[in-house]
Amino acid sequence: MKTLQPPDWLAPRGYANGILTEMTVGSRLVFVGGQIGWNGQQQFETDDFAGQVRQALANIVAILAEGGARPEHIVRMTWYVTDKQEYVAAYPAIGKHYRELIGRHFPAMTAVEVADLVEDRAKVEIEVTAVVPA
Repeated sequence: MKTLQPPDWLAPRGYANGILTEMTVGSRLVFVGGQIGWNGQQQFETDDFAGQVRQALANIVAILAEGGARPEHIVRMTWYVTDKQEYVAAYPAIGKHYRELIGRHFPAMTAVEVADLVEDRAKVEIEVTAVVPA
């Protein structure tokens, strides 16, 4: 995989503008559907925004493992947040959880504020695409 960054652009912080991956025989794509901040038994353990992010990221890591993938294989993340201000205010804690679970790997990323999520207590939903090399 190669990070795509025009040379005259400022470097993004915490994400990549683009990722190039060349598919080879035996490589695999893993698509992880939107994960929210509940545990494997579909129970919320917190209503704290950063806490829900941590749980959603832990869920993603667990699903990736089921597909033989690791966090460094993630090429794209899409975050849906219900409150932009709460998201921005939680940056320090989100960054800590992200580094703990995903590491210092920054894929192409999009964050969007949405009116609501299907689960009433959910504050964030994150989906990812990963490419596992041969």
